[in-house]
Amino acid sequence: MQMVELETAGIVKRFGTLVANDGIDLSVARGEVHAVMGENGAGKSTLMSILYGMQAPDEGSILLRGQEVRFRSAVDAIDHGMGMVHQAFKLFNSLTVWENVVYGREPRRGPALDRRAAIAQVGALAERFRLSVDPTARVGDLSVGVRQRVEILKALYRDARILILDEPTAVLTPQERDGLFDVIRTLKADQRTILFVTHKLHEVMAITDSVTVLRQGRVTERMATRDTTPAEIIRAMTGRVVNLTVDRKPATPGAAVLDVQGLTVGTGAKPVVDKLSFRLHAGEIVGIAGVAGNGQTELIEALTGLRRPDGGRVTLSGRDVTEADVEAHRAAGLAYVPEDRAVTGTARAASAADNLLMGYQRKAPFTEGLRLNAKAVAEHARRLIGRFGVKIADETVLVGTLSGGNLQKVVIARELTHQAPLLIAEQPTRGVDVGAIEFIHAELVAERDRGRAILLVSAELSEILALSDRILVMYEGRILADLPAGAADEDRLGLLMAGRTGQAA
Repeated sequence: MQMVELETAGIVKRFGTLVANDGIDLSVARGEVHAVMGENGAGKSTLMSILYGMQAPDEGSILLRGQEVRFRSAVDAIDHGMGMVHQAFKLFNSLTVWENVVYGREPRRGPALDRRAAIAQVGALAERFRLSVDPTARVGDLSVGVRQRVEILKALYRDARILILDEPTAVLTPQERDGLFDVIRTLKADQRTILFVTHKLHEVMAITDSVTVLRQGRVTERMATRDTTPAEIIRAMTGRVVNLTVDRKPATPGAAVLDVQGLTVGTGAKPVVDKLSFRLHAGEIVGIAGVAGNGQTELIEALTGLRRPDGGRVTLSGRDVTEADVEAHRAAGLAYVPEDRAVTGTARAASAADNLLMGYQRKAPFTEGLRLNAKAVAEHARRLIGRFGVKIADETVLVGTLSGGNLQKVVIARELTHQAPLLIAEQPTRGVDVGAIEFIHAELVAERDRGRAILLVSAELSEILALSDRILVMYEGRILADLPAGAADEDRLGLLMAGRTGQAA
């Protein structure tokens, strides 16, 4: 029988009247990969914050190898053998790999930092766990997948026996994901324990040994992965059956809504977006696939008026919007779900009602002369909150207090309700649960069928493949391929995203 490495008993955490964790019992064996799953607001993030010492529980206890511990901080948790790789990496891009890894725990020779020893230690650790990282490389020059390995190295350098991976494959190519899984198997062979927090069912089935499912702050199911199915996990998460496939008929594209010709962002020999051209038609979904950092962000900023391009032409519904600002893009017929829901997509210090009103505030029935119609605003907000399943006490609550998934639902609700000819959706289901993904996918397909042109940017290749009628692959600021959906699969897209056109043919 495997030794229990980590246990929690009766963990309770309250935020005012909200009970985020309600008597959670968790048991994780040494050397196992243990998935923690649940819908948005189920309590996963709160529980991981408690396990990593970032928050203290109101009730309950944590046991490491049978001994009760009370973490006073994340540093305290690290000293007890805990490690965590956050979804947003905590690295200094201007420093090398070894400088990032040893930061705060540098080997010394007398009063001076022992650079040679640090490089040797980091290199030996990378080799031992097959992490394939050059200790002397500058972090800012590394791919996303290699940066993630640096984060894992940081934890291992501090002798983490338990490693929390928070949505670890969210920004990885399929090949990088497979590489991460190889690393996880190596860690498991060394009797390290992995807590794998994710929404991706196929990854849970592929890499984990056990699954604990949370719903509304409580444990609803504990199961061995080999003895369960994705459908059973979803049922435990949601309490209902969820359709994992996207039901859609072939597209019937109409006139061009968005026409991009020779678009360039940046100057010099290698612009971030390099003379890029494509057309998007009414009644079709075009997906953009690419590893983060290949110009997708800058492209979308130029298409939405957030950034002025350095060359080329953008036409939206027959109007030249190349030099136009955001307001003019909106007026020409743009709805936009931004990647950064907290900064670009919402005003966190404003209420849900105010956020859901954005873009409508000058229209009837929401304005009466120079004043807002408070009743109409509230009714509008309540209708969208109900339709899109936003978990919130009422429309007056500040959106800054919502979980990431519920904040995303606020943005999706607002933008899908605009009847704009063009919808640009960046990472529309990032961080939302399977039930919400099902709903959002169905809504996007329905909008396409109503004649809307949709440009979809997603790090989830399964989402790109499930929703897109055509797929554009971006690499180093250019469109490397324009594929009909039927000619694409995950392996081919992954190779193209890495610039390997010969192998993808």
